Amino acid sequence: MPISKVAMKCLQFVLGIFAVLAAITASAQYGDSGAYTIIHAEYGTERRHVDVTDRLRDLAHADRTFRMGNNTFGIDPDEGRVKTLRIYARGPQGPRMFEFREGSVVDGSMFVGWGGGSWGNNGWNGGWSGENGGNYGGGYGQPAYGQGGYGDAGAYVIMRAEYGTERNHVDVTDRLRELARRDRNFRMGNSTFGVDPDHGRVKTLWIYARGPNGEERRFEYREGSVVDGSQFRGWSTGNWR
Repeated sequence: MPISKVAMKCLQFVLGIFAVLAAITASAQYGDSGAYTIIHAEYGTERRHVDVTDRLRDLAHADRTFRMGNNTFGIDPDEGRVKTLRIYARGPQGPRMFEFREGSVVDGSMFVGWGGGSWGNNGWNGGWSGENGGNYGGGYGQPAYGQGGYGDAGAYVIMRAEYGTERNHVDVTDRLRELARRDRNFRMGNSTFGVDPDHGRVKTLWIYARGPNGEERRFEYREGSVVDGSQFRGWSTGNWR
């Protein structure tokens, strides 16, 4: 029996609703609020490195954060040496190079459309230094953070931090500053902050920060999860709030 025009329009409307819901779900799962758009990714050392843009896209589809190394990318481009993942991106202030030492945690929340995978290019020839990024130009400069320090490249400036539950929580901004000066990432819980503000309940760390356009955002970390400070500006210096 042929489908009437009214029925067809109703079907199209329902399919449209499902498409919108799918987009909202994807956005909620992966986020699209980062300040930097990924152009290219390389893994290895200065003398030997490989293009891992496609593999990074696969990882981004699966997880917002992951700990990376040779097994992650399925290759050891320079045996016996510590490798680095370099992500070349563009942000509000222009090109930026992010560097992650082998074994560290990569957090995709700072990158636009991370889980969607709608990034990367086929015309990169900027090499390891990013001096000439093909169609995307050069000017990537020194890594935003790397083996020797934590830099000041994050997109968000921390205003305050709280730990606990909705009904019972405490200000841990000063304690977070102490932790940031020691480590770029850490696994957190009651022992981390020296307090259990709500016994018997799973706690959360909330970090309230301001983005590059002045918008405020709340980052949530469930008790026992890893906090990676790379997305926060001036993380290790404690020069915030």
